[in-house]
Amino acid sequence: MRADDLWKVSTGKGVTVAVLDTGVDPTAAEIRGRVLKGKDFYNSPPDAGRDTNGHGTNMAISIAGSGAQGGLKGLAPDARILPVTVLKDKVSIGAGKAAAKGIRYAADSDARIINLSMGGHAHGTDRAAEEAAVKYALKKGKLVFASTGNDGEDRVEFPAAIPGVVAVGAVGTNGKVSKFSNTGRQVVLAAPGEETPLHCTESEGEYCEGRGTSVATALASASAALIWSKHPDWTANQVLRVMIETAGHNGPVPSKYIGYGTVRPAQVLLEGKGDPGDPDVNPLLAERQEESPKPSGSPDSAKKQDGEDAQSQPQQEKAANEADGNRTLWIVAGAGAAVVIVVGAVLAVRARNRRVA
Repeated sequence: MRADDLWKVSTGKGVTVAVLDTGVDPTAAEIRGRVLKGKDFYNSPPDAGRDTNGHGTNMAISIAGSGAQGGLKGLAPDARILPVTVLKDKVSIGAGKAAAKGIRYAADSDARIINLSMGGHAHGTDRAAEEAAVKYALKKGKLVFASTGNDGEDRVEFPAAIPGVVAVGAVGTNGKVSKFSNTGRQVVLAAPGEETPLHCTESEGEYCEGRGTSVATALASASAALIWSKHPDWTANQVLRVMIETAGHNGPVPSKYIGYGTVRPAQVLLEGKGDPGDPDVNPLLAERQEESPKPSGSPDSAKKQDGEDAQSQPQQEKAANEADGNRTLWIVAGAGAAVVIVVGAVLAVRARNRRVA
């Protein structure tokens, strides 16, 4: 990520990321003063400043953590977080409707980016409401990122499977697609999602080693925040286009494993690569294949995928899998300090070697 160099150019200042999750604790040291007043669409009584699970807070820290008090530092430390509660725990029945309401709320806010570190099956009115909400957000000029899922299956979960959503998979420290990362033709980008420290949900003040497409999604959102902060006049389409064009990859693209490749904001901010192109053309929804951005360049340190991402796949396809009405929250992600910056907590994390799944 070349974070130290990136932060000399952009820190995400002026960009708000809506975190649709289990809520965000505004008192967490790393994000204190960075969390705006949001809204709770799931709990009764509502309280967007409450996070009984910890997942949403960890995602917010992954994006905008300051590193205060020896804590974790996110990739876009000066970004602001808009907390939108649409879940409660690992399995939240009825979260599809709450997510749809949350997406619309975020679309009407000043947030430019909507982060959905969640996945699950939805059907009926929940799925229809989510798709309509995503369309609304896209028309409002928002960038919507969502996790592909952590089952290791050839199926991108909702809401990531909705056309126009940037479906984010995970890669490990070796540059390969993570075995748990769901795959499919809807995958757009990938980001680091293994060996990431996070606040332990069961032990306050301690850190755990986590993994998942949740943190990968948060890091993708943070990458977009860095780029948008440096280029505030760009549209969502242009930010996404340069992210796709500069993504790190080996082999034909897009692939069902990492899409167009792993996010590399340094290529945009430090190397000046990527053509923002037409501000009004969504690279994921372009009617003709030639209108889609063509990735260029090879990663500085990404390793060969051992054939895992060698088969070219069309990028966007409407998912057909419909199962139960539950939404699964991928509580397997953490703050991006191990990927982004080394902090004192990292050594403690590895010493404890505690994992969440």
